[in-house]
Amino acid sequence: MKQTLLQEKYPVYVAEVPKSETRYTTVTEVVDYFKQKIAENPKVKFIGVFDHYEHTTAIGGTIAPEIKAAAEVIFCFGIALPNPMVLAVRPRSIGIADMGDKFVVTFLEAPMAPANEAMEAWTKGLRNAN
Repeated sequence: MKQTLLQEKYPVYVAEVPKSETRYTTVTEVVDYFKQKIAENPKVKFIGVFDHYEHTTAIGGTIAPEIKAAAEVIFCFGIALPNPMVLAVRPRSIGIADMGDKFVVTFLEAPMAPANEAMEAWTKGLRNAN
């Protein structure tokens, strides 16, 4: 897993998971994996799944040819609401793109270390998941 800046301002975690290193073969299976991880944590609330590939296709948008499927799992770690500004960085999402031979999993850095640690652990758990 690596950290990078998207457009020189958004701190993003990125993991490339070769399909040969995971039991999952589709974005739907990876989405279900993350939904299970969210359900196992009583401090996290599942919100929904957004099929980004379907949406972009439906509106005639542009999709990189190497992307075969793409979805976001949307959820919230909202364990505190100290001020109204934190609403700008919630809820969280994890993006999953099927690139043919691998999945690319991404998420924006959260302003709270436990959320980053959980999302990183969940993502690392995709490798050699049984």
